[in-house]
Amino acid sequence: MSRPRPVVLSGPSGAGKSTLLKKLFQEYGSIFGFSVSHTTRDPRPGEENGKHYYFVTREVMQRDIAAGDFIEHAEFSGNLYGTSKAAVQAVQAMNRICVLDVDLQGVRNIKKTDLQPLYISVQPPSLGVLRLRQRNTETEESLAKRLAAARADLESSKEPGLFDLIIINDDLDTAYTELKEALSEVGLPLPCLGPARPEFRPLQLPFFLSGRKLRKRRGPAVPEEACSAPGAHVGPGR
Repeated sequence: MSRPRPVVLSGPSGAGKSTLLKKLFQEYGSIFGFSVSHTTRDPRPGEENGKHYYFVTREVMQRDIAAGDFIEHAEFSGNLYGTSKAAVQAVQAMNRICVLDVDLQGVRNIKKTDLQPLYISVQPPSLGVLRLRQRNTETEESLAKRLAAARADLESSKEPGLFDLIIINDDLDTAYTELKEALSEVGLPLPCLGPARPEFRPLQLPFFLSGRKLRKRRGPAVPEEACSAPGAHVGPGR
């Protein structure tokens, strides 16, 4: 049986991708698996090797890139980042849907492969919001670099066909609802966002394998089939 398509999340640093992923994995940890990226930067306080990133030296990462062991890689602020083939295969081996968190350069590199994921961009409502979300460990210089990269990222993301869906994260709960709706629309058994119904029909995972495009939309409307997962929690809309 074919494996389900991976999901690629991209967007500027500070847009809220990590927060959305944390919520998704807390609720659906048995369905999704996170592809842990490699990086040559130093760990931040609280980060664990193998959980948040694989922290490696530039020499090791450059060697593995040259050997063809990476699906995508990019350099940002003097550090290398990348997704290894082994990291994706490890998630797929657990029969989970692989989620990749990559930058725009990574998205373009993945499009050159045969991975065929679902591409979702998470964006802030404005660059000013990213400044307000400045990290405690961030200097004015690093913030300026991040905002410049975000400006270029937002402009480039307008390219037609680059993403299947763009989510504007101006409210976390709304953005998370849109993410779940997008995944439900392509056939994932996520919970219904509307009132309970007396009868359900089971979802068919092949819809997720079909590769059909998502509608770019807002609002609580969810296909009736999205409520059908056996054992799914059904509750009132937000």
